[in-house]
Amino acid sequence: MQEEPWGAGRGYGPISPRHPLGGEMSDVARGIFSRLRLPRLLQRYAQVPVLAAFSFVNGFVSIGLMAALAAVTEEPFVFPSLGPTAFLFFYTPRAASAAPRNTLIGHSIGIAAAYFSLFVTGLTHAGPATAASVTLPRVLAAALSLGLTAGLMVLARAPHPPAGATTLIVSLGILDRPPMFLVLLGGVALLTMQAILFNRLAGVDYPLWAPRQARGAEDGPPHVAAPAHLHAPPGRSAATGSGVQP
Repeated sequence: MQEEPWGAGRGYGPISPRHPLGGEMSDVARGIFSRLRLPRLLQRYAQVPVLAAFSFVNGFVSIGLMAALAAVTEEPFVFPSLGPTAFLFFYTPRAASAAPRNTLIGHSIGIAAAYFSLFVTGLTHAGPATAASVTLPRVLAAALSLGLTAGLMVLARAPHPPAGATTLIVSLGILDRPPMFLVLLGGVALLTMQAILFNRLAGVDYPLWAPRQARGAEDGPPHVAAPAHLHAPPGRSAATGSGVQP
């Protein structure tokens, strides 16, 4: 019998484990509710309204802290690409792209690639681009920065999609001074620390550095067995064992 798709006739009941939010995010919610000794919420941790409220509070607090720090210090500790990074941290914390290593390396690559693109196009002191003043060098800088970021993240084995937004923030001149880059990385590091504390508090097996599934991957790709018919003796079918020639 085919399983009924999630949401079909179920209203706002529990989310199926096959649903994107049914696994990791509900695990985080369950862990936090257990820590806070909230039995009523713990009984409903996998229901859509509870997860929606939990997601709202989580996003509000995580980015709210960063925005408050930015207001106090008058430094850009909060910037657009922190939003998708926060989503990865708290929606899919076990994903390789959400690991601290990939997060910090990915954003660092994005910043470096963008500044290199500004340098080679002569835009290091050009100021921010606007829709009315996007020049050919600016187009080249934006395209080059994103291409370099994508390629270098592959070479570094550190995929982190929000770094694509960080590199455009710099290559479009929104934040284009080297001292600001340290602040950007400081914001990423602080949000990463929040993710480590929050996910570990929830009991999620969140890594302190490298993604769990990447450990041991340096030894090379997994061995893939050759198709069975390649191991069969000449003139014998691997499926049937018969001596009928193909």
